[in-house]
Amino acid sequence: MVQFITKQILVALGQILVVATIVFLLLRFMPGDPAVLVLGSERGGDPEAVALMQEKLGLHQSVFVQYVQWLTDLLQLDFGNSLFNNTPISEYLLERLPKTIELAVAAILIGSIVGVTLGIIAAVKRGGIIDMIVSSIAAAGLSFPVYVTGTVFILIISLQLNILPASGYTDITDDPIDHFKKLLLPAVTISLPLISAIARMTRSSMLEVLHREFVRTLRAKGLPEKILLIKHVFRNAVISVVTVIGLELANLIGGTVLIEFLFNWPGLSTLLVDAINDRDYPLIQGTVIVIAAFYILINRTVELIYGLMDPRTR
Repeated sequence: MVQFITKQILVALGQILVVATIVFLLLRFMPGDPAVLVLGSERGGDPEAVALMQEKLGLHQSVFVQYVQWLTDLLQLDFGNSLFNNTPISEYLLERLPKTIELAVAAILIGSIVGVTLGIIAAVKRGGIIDMIVSSIAAAGLSFPVYVTGTVFILIISLQLNILPASGYTDITDDPIDHFKKLLLPAVTISLPLISAIARMTRSSMLEVLHREFVRTLRAKGLPEKILLIKHVFRNAVISVVTVIGLELANLIGGTVLIEFLFNWPGLSTLLVDAINDRDYPLIQGTVIVIAAFYILINRTVELIYGLMDPRTR
C-alpha cells in the first residue's frame, strides 16, 4: 500500500511539473512584450524604458535562466507579482480559490445526492415508467449547455419569480443567508450535468451487479431486498460511481468559467479570464498552475480511494 501511495504522489508531482513547464513556455512565446504592456501606450514606445522594464521583470535573461528562477520560486509557492498593480499573485489565489472550491463542492454534493438517488431508483424500477423518466431527465441534463440552463434559471427563478438572487456574491461572515441564496442557483446550474452523469453511472453499475450470481444466491436464501440492495449491490457498484464523482469534481475546479461569469461569482475562473484580457502573464501562469494542480491532485486522490476500496486495482 505504501508503494501504491508513493507512486501516486510521484505521478502527481511529475504531472504538475509538466503542466508548469508547458504553461511557462507557451506564455514566453506568445506575441507581445509584457514590458510594453506594463509601460502602457505612452512609454511603451521608448526603447530605453522598455529595456529597463525588461530587466526589472527578468525578461532580459535567457529563457532557460528565467525558467530555473521561476521554478525555484514556484517550489517556494512564490508565484510572483501582478504586472499591473504589483500585488502578490498568492493574494489573488488565496482570495479566489476558496470561492471556486465552495461552488464546486456545493455542485458536486447536489449532483451526488440527487444523481445516486435517481440512479438507484431507476435500477430498481428498471424497464418501468420511473426508469424511463429518470433516463429522459439524464439525457436532457447532458444535452443542454450550462450557460443556456443558467440563463433560463435567471430569467424564470430570479427575474420572474424572484425566488433567488440573479447574481453576485456576499461574504458568509457578512450575511450567511444571503450568501447561500447567491450560491444555490449557480451550484444547481452546474450540478444538472453531474446529476445526469452520476445517475446513468449508478444505474448501469447497479444493473451490472444485480445480474451477478451472488445476488441471485442471496435472493434465493431469502435476504430482504433492502439489505441486499444497500449492503451488497450498491456497495459493489459504488466504486465506479466514486470514480465519476471524483473526475467531475476535478473538472468543476477549472470548468466553472461560464457559470462564474454568468452569475458574477468571483472565483478562479473569472480571475483567469481577467488575467488573459489584461495579458498579465504571471497571473495567468499562477492561476493555470493552481487549477491544473487541483485537477491532478483530485485525480490522484480518486485513484487512492479506488485502490483502498478495491485492492485488485493496486
